[in-house]
Amino acid sequence: MSSVNGNEAGIPVIDISSPSPDVAKEILHAVAKYGFVFVKNHEVGIPPEDIQGMFDLSRDFFSSPSEVKAECSIHSSKSGKNRGWLSMHTETLDPAHQKRGDFKEAFNIGEFVNGKADQPLPGPLAAEESRIANFANQCHNLCNKLLHLFASALEIPSTEGGEDWFSLRHDRTKGPSGSVLRLLYYPSIPNPPDLNDIRAGAHSDYGSLTLLFQLPSQPGLEILTHDSTWAPVPVNPSPSTLATPPILVNIGDLLSYWTNGLLKSTVHRVIFPKPEPGVESQDRYSIAYFCHPLDEARLVPVPSKVVEGLRSVEGEGQKIKVGYGGGAGGVDEVLTAKDHLNRRLAATYGLKEEEPAAA
Repeated sequence: MSSVNGNEAGIPVIDISSPSPDVAKEILHAVAKYGFVFVKNHEVGIPPEDIQGMFDLSRDFFSSPSEVKAECSIHSSKSGKNRGWLSMHTETLDPAHQKRGDFKEAFNIGEFVNGKADQPLPGPLAAEESRIANFANQCHNLCNKLLHLFASALEIPSTEGGEDWFSLRHDRTKGPSGSVLRLLYYPSIPNPPDLNDIRAGAHSDYGSLTLLFQLPSQPGLEILTHDSTWAPVPVNPSPSTLATPPILVNIGDLLSYWTNGLLKSTVHRVIFPKPEPGVESQDRYSIAYFCHPLDEARLVPVPSKVVEGLRSVEGEGQKIKVGYGGGAGGVDEVLTAKDHLNRRLAATYGLKEEEPAAA
């Protein structure tokens, strides 16, 4: 069962180790309200020691000399689109409100093919390629469990795919996707140079689901609430009962589009923590797995009675756009998941947008 434990954002913690219709409805209610949910890391396939091992690897990589990291820069044609190392200020997640890029470094790792990265990896990561591939697989498997729960709660008819509706569109055996495992490093800066400077600007995530792994005593994540205020999200909402931080899950834009906003893609950011007297500023490390559908997955409405009910209530006297085309709004263009990702990346990095695939 879920619980709220001194959590200013109010995000519940849910145990999904024994999936059931009740658990499915509970997790759907959480993400419909908050866009986020904590998943108790118990029998869900990602042992805490594996998570800690990835954090140790991340620390080793980010402590490497810049020239080592730059060998696989995100700007390199060898790395591929949205792959490789991002140096400080490379990414600007909220360009409308930021004078300069985010105060962070990152390394984006795309999908693996037969256990091998489909991109060059710098020495510290190349030496642990099999460990990284295994962790990415664990993340994807957990996302599939969550996608099954969402489909169950949305009551998708078996004739339309039932509980497999979402997971079929994330089946990596059927083609590539934009899924990315991202290592993140936010260096400590006791006094940010400018009030507008931020570790990660306000944004929503681009894909279906995001899994976020955090370390104790390294706060900073905030979500934008219904009343347009920022609420801090704890790393561990109940340290007295949870020996290790739970996995934080948030909904991305595509699940929101697919469900007409029933599943909420919530805006969030990472701030510099307020300085405390006598407390030394800390670096922040986190790991995110951005789960994306297959590149060619079409962004059309999910065949759900629950979503249809939402449309009938909200659609009286107005047109409702569900997904990217094919919905009640009568939009002609139907984007693919790859089209959507290209548009978001173009906005984030100031790149020229690729032409969308034909509908």
